[in-house]
Amino acid sequence: MANTKVLEQKAAQVAEISEKLKESSCTIVADYRGLNVAQVTELRKQLREAGIEFQVLKNTVVRRATASVELSALDEYLTGPTAIAFSKDEIVAPAKILSDFAKKNDKLSVKAGVVEGKVVDVTQIQALAALPSREGLLSMLLSVLQAPMRNFALAVKAVAEKQEGGAQEA
Repeated sequence: MANTKVLEQKAAQVAEISEKLKESSCTIVADYRGLNVAQVTELRKQLREAGIEFQVLKNTVVRRATASVELSALDEYLTGPTAIAFSKDEIVAPAKILSDFAKKNDKLSVKAGVVEGKVVDVTQIQALAALPSREGLLSMLLSVLQAPMRNFALAVKAVAEKQEGGAQEA
């Protein structure tokens, strides 16, 4: 017979993971088998700096959490050692950090993820990682919005210079 205290702890852990799955805009499941302590520490540091939580979790506990939040499609990827990155705000950042780290360290492999409530496979995570960051997208938008005003200002300046040149010749 299982100890009631242990069962309460596991139930609390399932509830905590369920809440993180609900709150996260992007959750990525990765296999970290073969990474040494220094590599895992470096990965955690990079993720922490981006505001992303990274945890090593038991697959059975995560399966119970996915069942409670109706993400059971993720269960097929919960095999072997599993680490999960939870990001509340950023969608692109966890995919980019984990994909870049996996390119440098072949021991880390991204399995799948959940993006805004939908289970996605590794190819979709890699496509997401190829996107520019939020700041990059905003700077692109800003330059697109500024272009018409800049072109108009240059045209006005050119007309003014042409008129000044014509007035001086006369």
